[in-house]
Amino acid sequence: MREQTKAWAARADLAQQALAERYWNAGIGMFDIETPCPNGECNTIFHYWWMAHAVEALTDGLERTGDSRYSGLLDDLYEGLLRRNGGAWPNALYDDMEWMAIAWLRAYNATGTEKYKGAALLLWEDIKTGWNEHMGGGIAWQKSQLDYKNTPANAPAVILAARLHARFGDQADLDWALKIYEWQKNNLVDPDSGFVWDGMNRQGDGAIDKDWAFTYCQGVYIGAALELYRTTGNEAYMQDALRTAGAAARRLADPETGLLPNEGNGDGGLFKGIFVRYLAQLALADPSRSGEPEKLVAGNADILWSKGRDAERTLFGPNWNEPPGGTVELGTQISGILLLEAAARLEAAELAGRTEATV
Repeated sequence: MREQTKAWAARADLAQQALAERYWNAGIGMFDIETPCPNGECNTIFHYWWMAHAVEALTDGLERTGDSRYSGLLDDLYEGLLRRNGGAWPNALYDDMEWMAIAWLRAYNATGTEKYKGAALLLWEDIKTGWNEHMGGGIAWQKSQLDYKNTPANAPAVILAARLHARFGDQADLDWALKIYEWQKNNLVDPDSGFVWDGMNRQGDGAIDKDWAFTYCQGVYIGAALELYRTTGNEAYMQDALRTAGAAARRLADPETGLLPNEGNGDGGLFKGIFVRYLAQLALADPSRSGEPEKLVAGNADILWSKGRDAERTLFGPNWNEPPGGTVELGTQISGILLLEAAARLEAAELAGRTEATV
């Protein structure tokens, strides 16, 4: 894939350093939502799910390096987020809570810190209340719209439930993962191609949003299928993941360069990072070693580092093919970090003889 060096690990270090130096706000115990942000004036909105992926990015760094600076930031961020959310973890959006629970479960696995486990388990209990029989089942997107079901609220729930089962051995969690996955696959995955649709009944008419083609939805479904493959050993889940990865590459990546699309700032700025995270995991777990998921991750990392980086600040915008402008949102920075950490994980596996790595 590349020269036998740790080039991507070193690049991920630089990006993580930029996150800490340019976004961390010790006064609030959270990351600023953009840089520059003089006196924290940019923090007019609480981007709960961005912060969940900041936890994931820090855990990536901790797992890769063992450096205590990551565990220190995780602890500070935990306290800052809890304060900002009014002293409790739940919120109104089921997908947001799923990402926060996934993040703190990972942090617990990496550190053994009991309060992280507690946050994940508390959130999971709230998340399960989102399942209802509108549209034949599935978890609602938000508590104020219980009949709208989408991939962002269901595929991450599978990831969480399967990981909880793998970590603590509760069969009920695996049963939840299987039930949610079945609903997701039967309702929001194109049976002809494996491409994942975003949601259904958003406007109360039962329609499926088939035109919303996001890297995010492909990534979380790949992650859900992969977790069930790991948990059950059923090859059908691996085939689901590979099929969706292929469909996503054909529909969303540039046919000549493999570059993933610019999905804008805001929430869309995080979408590609989530996709490449799970794509890299798929590359490492795939027994066929097809090489296609790995090639897509590696190609985008090459493009981002050579063309899409603000070299002076090590910052990344929504377009991985050009450097960002003056103000850079936290979401796009985290997305770039997730890509570089994914490339570093692939690099480490290659140097170690391509042994399977898990997150």
